[in-house]
Amino acid sequence: MVIRTHILDSIRSALGRAPVVVLSGPRQCGKTTLARQFLSPDSLNYFDLEDPTSLARLDEPMTALGALEGLVVIDEVQRRPDLFPVLRVLVDRDLSPARFLILGSASGELERQSSESLAGRSERISMGGFTLAEVGASEQDRLWERGGFPRSFLATSDTDSAVWRSQFMQTLLERDLPQWGVSVPATALRRLWTIVAHYHGQTWNASDAARTLDVSQPMIKRYLDLLTDANVVRQLQPYYANLKKRQVKSPKVYVRDSGVLHRLLGISGQKDLVEHPKVGASWEGFVIEQIISLERHEDAWFWATHQGAEIDLVMQREGRLLGVEIKRTDAPRITPSVRIALEDLGLERVAIVYPGNKRYPLAASVEAVPLRDLAEAPGRLFG
Repeated sequence: MVIRTHILDSIRSALGRAPVVVLSGPRQCGKTTLARQFLSPDSLNYFDLEDPTSLARLDEPMTALGALEGLVVIDEVQRRPDLFPVLRVLVDRDLSPARFLILGSASGELERQSSESLAGRSERISMGGFTLAEVGASEQDRLWERGGFPRSFLATSDTDSAVWRSQFMQTLLERDLPQWGVSVPATALRRLWTIVAHYHGQTWNASDAARTLDVSQPMIKRYLDLLTDANVVRQLQPYYANLKKRQVKSPKVYVRDSGVLHRLLGISGQKDLVEHPKVGASWEGFVIEQIISLERHEDAWFWATHQGAEIDLVMQREGRLLGVEIKRTDAPRITPSVRIALEDLGLERVAIVYPGNKRYPLAASVEAVPLRDLAEAPGRLFG
């Protein structure tokens, strides 16, 4: 069993600060397993909204929840958005005896509901699949190839892992999204998901996707936002600086889980992966997800100009602007793009993340950083 100490500690800390903690992440990433380490599913305080019994108990939510004390867990809360106003009333009681850990798989809807009904009363934690820090640096290649979903990563064979990922995609599109109220045909979303896989690591071109699917650009945006809200696609937004140069304004798109990306691209096994034309883009997306998870930087951007200068990630930390460039190479070097980004954006430091073993400086403010360093010491990307 992989012990997810970092997420568990984050939940415990959040429950000490806020009466409601919202834990969001894609389906099957391990949210329920974590919640059951805080409260037994046999407890009257545990509600699984995929269980008809729990749904029946919540027919009268004020009655069901109002008398409870201590920690209350509500799993798959996106199935009952009407519960958010009820939670606001309950936590606003004088000396409220309960705290709530609510779990959900549709991050956009959870964020909208919690911000509208629970403003100032909730704390949100995002999680994904296993990280390199959780499985260990020695499992780097396996994690990259199979992705971080627990059942995919822990499968007894590559074939079992691939089958699980196929079933995950089918279930999400054909069962989960319709249950959340999404009326888009599963075939259309599957085709768009595949298009995103081929654009992985590139600036999104909505007009090309619209022509391919023979729908309007607003419809393409809706489809893409649905997959983003389901936590399976990341739209990395551009960073804007006050420059005279023309800067890229469209987002980059990534399939968030590398194993799902490889399934969409028809990649089977490590040999196929390293020989595939998208190997560099796959590595880039894998590292980006590790950095955002391990460095706890949900607010991250990329930067690019129409003249060709770009940097893979721009992040802010305590007022400092920091950059990350990702290279799948044995000996990273400072590229012209890194020099331009340092000067134009005023970056304080740049980390060039690569799959090697040695950390070393490349210039006064630029350092080569092995990805395994993040696994062994999360938070030390910039020293």
